[in-house]
Parts: sequence; structure tokens; C-alpha cells
Amino acid sequence: MRGNLASMGEKMLTTHPFDDDKLREECGVFGIWGADTASAVVALGLHALQHRGQEAAGITSWDGRAFHSHRAQGHVAGNFDKDDIIRSLAGQAAIGHVRYSTTGETALRNVQPLFAELSSGGFAVAHNGNISNAMKVRRELNQRGSIFQSTSDTEVIIHLVATSTYRTLLDKFIDALKHVEGAYSLVCLTSEGMIACRDPLGIRPLVMGRLGDAYIFASETVALDVVGATYIRSVEPGELIIVSERGVKSHRPFADVRPRPCIFEHVYFARPDSIVDGSSVYSVRKRIGAELAIENPVEADYVVPVPDSGVPAAIGYAQQSGIPFELGIIRSHYVGRTFIQPGDQVRHLGVKLKHNANSALIQGRSIVLIDDSIVRGTTSLKIVQMLRDAGAREVHMRIASPPTRHSCFYGVDTPERAKLLAAQMNVAEMADYINADSLAFLSIDGLYRALGEDLREEAQPQHCDACFTGDYPTRLTDHEEHEPADQLALLAERYA
Repeated sequence: MRGNLASMGEKMLTTHPFDDDKLREECGVFGIWGADTASAVVALGLHALQHRGQEAAGITSWDGRAFHSHRAQGHVAGNFDKDDIIRSLAGQAAIGHVRYSTTGETALRNVQPLFAELSSGGFAVAHNGNISNAMKVRRELNQRGSIFQSTSDTEVIIHLVATSTYRTLLDKFIDALKHVEGAYSLVCLTSEGMIACRDPLGIRPLVMGRLGDAYIFASETVALDVVGATYIRSVEPGELIIVSERGVKSHRPFADVRPRPCIFEHVYFARPDSIVDGSSVYSVRKRIGAELAIENPVEADYVVPVPDSGVPAAIGYAQQSGIPFELGIIRSHYVGRTFIQPGDQVRHLGVKLKHNANSALIQGRSIVLIDDSIVRGTTSLKIVQMLRDAGAREVHMRIASPPTRHSCFYGVDTPERAKLLAAQMNVAEMADYINADSLAFLSIDGLYRALGEDLREEAQPQHCDACFTGDYPTRLTDHEEHEPADQLALLAERYA
């Protein structure tokens, strides 16, 4: 539930008090073809991907005759934990989606998978990413007579498939994708089979696995682990895979370009127990911490992570520096999805609802505080002050990524650039703002070294790192044309 509680006159916040100060991955997708309990498997897979989207969830299944859908706002648990709902999603094929909106308002009509009856039959799609020319394409489709039922950029793909003049569904789908720009990992369900594809740059992740005779596609390998599936490989950038009764077939319909997968998956988005593009996320984050210690050493008593996202990097920093790792901040795991905050005084105390300083450890000590990133800076300010209130003698903050100076247009909820602290201040000013004794960030080359690269190749970067560098790998048509955000109800910060 969002908005005001009319009967109580109180404001309700979703998730937890730090939500406005983290970059949030916006979606997770999961699909399975050929399993007797397809929808139940999808529900479990989505639960493992809950960190990628906590606003809404949906599942669409195909039973060989008809499609069935259930979509709801809120978490997977509570919406897909009832036997009658799973039974209603009959069939051996199903796709699912967890969402936090990037384009489109918060409304049930935008919850995915989106479904439409096309001339070729039913077509359901679950999308992770963001179509950066969606408003331009939507306007052209409107002028040709298309009527949209949602305000999501994903629906543009459905209309492009529906209006394509190609004969087969596969050709229509490929034709549709050649009209869009930006980032997409898609899992689609049709009566002919399941389609999985990744944009030519591979910005958003997608992996393939197997469970018995069934094939699975998911945003992260952790979803395969949870359902007991075997990881086969990543879906390659620009690859389109069809799974049907006739077997598995891979297509490469796009021109070859150098892939640029999102580097922030390794910093924060992906779960640490996932494998992203062949690399253990946990191992990469420990190497990030080690690089951070090499580049930005400091004398201190303890290395303390901001839980949970700062933990692997803090372990790496401690191992490299020789400074003991300690849990100087304790996280509560029992903060509910919503919390009623009746006034400013209680709202101000919200930081301790999620984290609390371990004062017996912190008192009189010098601390190296490790976090994955600084976005607005409000969380860092509160955490540093919390440690000072607990008696810390010094607080030296170290960030396991470069300064976040630019907005993301590829499926990540980034504040407008004016609200990104690193876009408005230099490092010394940021340190003063968050009241830290010192502040340092990992260099962009240090981040690439942690990923096994010698350095970042300026002419052809190996990853999408636009949030750090401003080097966007695709056109940003809607942003560049300064189109108004009314039709798609896009977040205002994307057009700062």
C-alpha cells in the first residue's frame, strides 16, 4: 500500500528508511519451459530475485490451450504463497517478473508480465531494463492507431510485434527489437514456445539453466540455485533463444558489437552468491575491497561494513590492509515492508530501525567504514553520525566504487543528477558534508582491475559504467529530445 492512510492521517513508507539513497536495480525475470509445476518453480525463482524489484510481482502461464495470469503489488511472498493461486496458473510453461518501476506509474496495469492477444496468438513478456526511445516509438504507434493499456515502456515491444508486417512471430519479434534502443533482457511466452533474449550490448544480465528436462531463464544464477536447477551459461549479448517442443534454438539477429554489461551488477545489484558473466559476484566484491585498500590506505582499529551491501568489500579491505574486520553496525532483519511514521521526530529516528551501532566495539576506536556507493549522501551522513554517537574516535569512509556522478537510463532508479552528491561536490566537500574524517572512492581502473581487466579501455570500454563516467553506450533519444514525461509518467529525475 502506498500514499496516505486516510483513516489514520499517517504516512506510510515502503521497504526501509534508506531506500531513497541507493541505486536500485529495477526488475528481475524468470521463465521455465517444460516443468509440471512451472508456476510454482517461477514463484520460487522470483523469491530469490526479490532484491531486484520489491514493488510488484506477476506470473503468466500457458497450459497448452490458454494463458493464465496473476499480478499483484507487493512482495512475492504473500501474493504467490497460496495453493489456489498456483493451481490457477496451470501449465508446463510460465514466466514471472518482480518490479520496481523505472518507466510508468505505480499501478497494477504496469505490473508484468504484460500480456496481449495478437493475431498469431497470446504473447506475454517480462522485461528487465529500459527502452530509451520508448516515448518516441510510442508516439509513432499512437499516430498509427495503437491503443496502449499501460504506461510501461515494455508495452512498446508488444505493439511493435503486433504491427510488424513480417510473417512469422519470430521475425515480427526480431523486427520489433530492431526498432528499440536501450537495455533489455526479455523472457517471452507464446503458444509456440518461450523466447529469451538480451540486447546487443548485454547491459542487463540473463542466464540459462536446466531443471530435469525443463529449461530456465533468469536474471541471476541465484534463482537457479534456489529451485535446484543447473546453470548452463549466460545468454550472450544480442542472442535470442527459443525453447519449444522442437527443442532449443539460438539466433543471432543483430550485428556484432562489443558487449558492455552493467558494471554496477558487480558493485551492488546482484546477490553476492550469483555468477554474473562468468564471475563470482562475491569474489569480485572482495577484490574490489582489496583494490580500495591498496589505493586508499588509512590507519585504523577496525574495518566496519555498512550491512549488508558493504560486507564483501569490507572483508577484502581488511584482508588486504591487515586491519581487523568487525561488525560495528548491526542490521535488523525484521523491518517490515511498511512502517508507520507518525511524526518528524520518529521519522528522524528511522535510521536506527534498520541499523544500529555496536557501541561496545566502537567506543574510542578509529573506524574504516565501507559502503558500496554514495548516491544522495543522506545515508552516509546518518551512518557516520551514528558511529560518532556511539563514541567512535575517527570515522574514515571508503567507497567500493567510483563517485556516482551521472544518471542511469538503462533500468536503474537513479535520482536526477542535481541530487547526486558526487555531481555537486568534490571528494573533500563530500567528506565535510557527511562529517567523515576522510573519504575516498575506488578509481574506475581499480574497479576494472577487480574484474580481471588491466584497466578501462577509453576508446571501447568493456562495461557500461555511465553512472560513473557519463559514457553512455547507446543513444538516449527520449532524453536528448527533452520530451515531456506525461504519456509514460517517467520519473522526473530521468530528465534533469
